[in-house]
Amino acid sequence: METRELDPLFDPSSLAIVGASPDSWYSSRITEHLTDYGYDGEHYLVNPNRERAWDRRCYDAIADLPEVVDLAVVVVPREHVVDVVREAGEVGVPAALVITTGFSEADEQGAELEAELEATAANYDISVAGPNCIGLANAQAGTVLTGLCSREPEPGQIGLASQSGALSFATFFENAADEDTHFSHIVSTGNEVDQSLVDYVEYMAADPDVEVICTYIEGVTEPRRFIEVARETVATGTPVLAVKVGSSDVAQAAAESHTGSLTGNDAVWDAAFGQAGIERLPDVPDLTSRAQAHAAFDPPDSNRVCVASTSGGLATLLADLAEDRGLDLPQLADGTEKTLLEMEDLLTFGELHNPVDIRAQGAEVLPDVAETLFADDAFDAYVFGIGLSAVDSDADLIADHLLTVAEMTDDPVIFLWTGRREPAELDDPQPYERVRAEYPLFYEPSKAIDALASLVRFDEARDRLVGRPPFELDGRSPSDLPNDATLTWSRATSLLDDYGIDLPATRSASSSEEAARYASRIGTPVVMKVDSPDIAHRNEVGAVRVGVESSAEAQRAYEDIVANVFEHDDEATIEGVLVQEMIEGGVEALVGASQDPNLGPVVTLGSGGTQVEALQDTTHLVAPFGKGDAYGALKRTDLPARFEHEFGPDASLDSLANLITKVGNLVAKRREVAELDLNPVLVRPERSVCVDAFVKTD
Repeated sequence: METRELDPLFDPSSLAIVGASPDSWYSSRITEHLTDYGYDGEHYLVNPNRERAWDRRCYDAIADLPEVVDLAVVVVPREHVVDVVREAGEVGVPAALVITTGFSEADEQGAELEAELEATAANYDISVAGPNCIGLANAQAGTVLTGLCSREPEPGQIGLASQSGALSFATFFENAADEDTHFSHIVSTGNEVDQSLVDYVEYMAADPDVEVICTYIEGVTEPRRFIEVARETVATGTPVLAVKVGSSDVAQAAAESHTGSLTGNDAVWDAAFGQAGIERLPDVPDLTSRAQAHAAFDPPDSNRVCVASTSGGLATLLADLAEDRGLDLPQLADGTEKTLLEMEDLLTFGELHNPVDIRAQGAEVLPDVAETLFADDAFDAYVFGIGLSAVDSDADLIADHLLTVAEMTDDPVIFLWTGRREPAELDDPQPYERVRAEYPLFYEPSKAIDALASLVRFDEARDRLVGRPPFELDGRSPSDLPNDATLTWSRATSLLDDYGIDLPATRSASSSEEAARYASRIGTPVVMKVDSPDIAHRNEVGAVRVGVESSAEAQRAYEDIVANVFEHDDEATIEGVLVQEMIEGGVEALVGASQDPNLGPVVTLGSGGTQVEALQDTTHLVAPFGKGDAYGALKRTDLPARFEHEFGPDASLDSLANLITKVGNLVAKRREVAELDLNPVLVRPERSVCVDAFVKTD
């Protein structure tokens, strides 16, 4: 879908509220917000059942308005919505915000109306937000079009697109406003009959006032486009944070393949988010707290962090949390330590380390401590933990000091204030409130460190994604593979050969005498296995022999394999018995692929062999992808450690990264391949060989 211009939706110079009535709770709240919150455009009321409301004229229809408005806000019963949008389209209104509920989320009649609304939007080229949405707000432009907003939004630099209407304003907006955290845009996406979450992310990413984009996701109608838009957004410097709910059970996969049984929808979403540089978060407070940091700071130049706290215990806790999240805590330079130890007002003695325990008295000279730490070139980010009351008389001085420290450096400085926040006498503003009004302030150690780690991860993701090719799929090409079939070895290897995937030398024997000859030609020992579309797991039916040492043994193995297959299934089709070069040594890996119903071709990799399920170290990549992504995925498995143990620290996994990338190219271009299972792949520094292959088409 081509994204239409959304300025008329978020920044209309004029609008009409269709269904405006003081008797309607929702339309009346929207109308009153326009006046109360300072909307400076012209707004008209449309209601054929009233002559006036709020001392303003009510028009019978959009066509009767004295001008063509930018936006129609539709709050009428569902059976009238399509007619209203059609009328708006006929007179040239470019956008409609449909608040009305009762569509596909309600019943069959609603679903039919929604389909009609979708067709109307396309026919008249009118951008439709909703239906069944709570509304939107653009605080930068002063446009507030929702009934669930108890105060005027202050303009901020955080964009929010939420697939939950109530959460968008009643939770995200209200809770953030309580903490002096402010949004630039908020939109409830509703049923996304026309404009979708992806469109809103793309729109906000192009706005220079938006420093970070938050998303609350229940399901994505255009998943690959969403991933590509998010990837481009991150690569060009705007973080994308996501809470995605509705983690599904393991996706239905074909019963035969290891890959299918290891690939779950939620695991694939994790992989896709990682490839696109989207940071996936567990809960709403994580989203807003990390967004605060992104709105306030540029990412640090490195992950080197200095932690200082008025409490030794808090300092140690922060250090542990930082290391758990991959942050580095270098030691203080000798000169830095000496300067701190010589401070008369700082009750320290002996020696100091990072984390720095400045004790409670350190809060009284915090700017001096900060100046010393900022002068140490070992650090690019800082965390100051204050384990003291945030509301008593001493807290006023601490608040002054924190605000001073905030202005002393351009590096990210995270403030954590864990003391009391409920004062004995409620005087406003409290000291800690003065700080958070100007600067991000955290109350929980984990939230503070998570925010800093989020900055670091974004910088790493942005650097990784710059210059990457688009995350797109070509159209399907005609296939020469049989439909809904398990491929024989010869068909499977022909396909794998086309993509440069390394396979052992193999011959297919149709008699025991041929098996003996092929074993001699290939050179013993060899591996022998049945080639049958009816046998997925050969080991389970005794259809594999490993380490066949002679021609005579090959002849006997052939006969045993055929007998075992027919004992298992007397109607099985046997294409032949494969006589295969025996690859010895190497680390066993699994490389497989399947077609996810949402995200398309997905590659799975991890430890292979007979213990795939037992080891459970698999990870995923959404195809196509580059070699850098393949290396990144390998780091999420046990394979590098096992490989280093086998071949030493200098041995390269390049051959496996190449193979993974080739498999990604294969399933991205040949989407008729429903499942592909290469297990085991024997990995050596010079070569990664697929000694067995299972391929099934759709």
